[in-house]
Amino acid sequence: MGGVILKQIAAFVLQSLNQLLWPAVCINCKQYICETDDGLCKKCWGELLACTSGDYCHRCGRDASRYAIVEGVCPDCQGKEIYFDQIARSGVYGEALRQMILAFKSGGRTELDVVLGFLADSAFSGSSFYNDVDLFVPVPLHWSRRLVRGYNQSQLLAKKLSHPKTKINTELVRIRHTKLQPAMASAAARARNVAGAFAVRYRNDFAGRNICLIDDIKTTGATLNECAKVLKEAGASKVFALVLAVAGQDRR
Repeated sequence: MGGVILKQIAAFVLQSLNQLLWPAVCINCKQYICETDDGLCKKCWGELLACTSGDYCHRCGRDASRYAIVEGVCPDCQGKEIYFDQIARSGVYGEALRQMILAFKSGGRTELDVVLGFLADSAFSGSSFYNDVDLFVPVPLHWSRRLVRGYNQSQLLAKKLSHPKTKINTELVRIRHTKLQPAMASAAARARNVAGAFAVRYRNDFAGRNICLIDDIKTTGATLNECAKVLKEAGASKVFALVLAVAGQDRR
């Protein structure tokens, strides 16, 4: 009995010493936190939960009341040509989620894949197409941008998704270096920017398959649309999309 108590005391002392010498910090804002806070401070958790709540249209991903959805589409995406069949999102592009995505995407903060991967996996697990997906396809970077960045953030997210049968496929490639989409002022400019920028490798494995495209942010959907179009031209049966955040809207 005494030995068990001594072990518990030793473990407590070691944990306290570890917290004193190497205090835990929020992986988003770097504020000190308790080790039981799961990587984020209470403020960042609160902002993250605010970003990931609310109803949305599963056709385009924008915020929409469930009562505004008519025959599976919201007023904003009615009449638009959307090549992907459905979309699932973790949240909207704001506050803590925006900061984390930018740091993960462009700041080299790959350790954020723990939280962001969890959010993406939760969105995928709750999607209506979870049981229909055969392949995860990360939206590709051009080789030159991949060389500079050192990684493809969409592929890191794909590795965090859990599914008993679905594998990651990288046979969709970006064959033309494009300008960064945030630099484009309009939806039409974004669509022109990515037109013809993607292709599939020879002897690809897409024919008759259900694909889930993985990306970090959807704004107008031009990139996802172009990728889905190319995949369907390659014989894909259905193309779904999974993103961390949908931007270009006001949260309601």
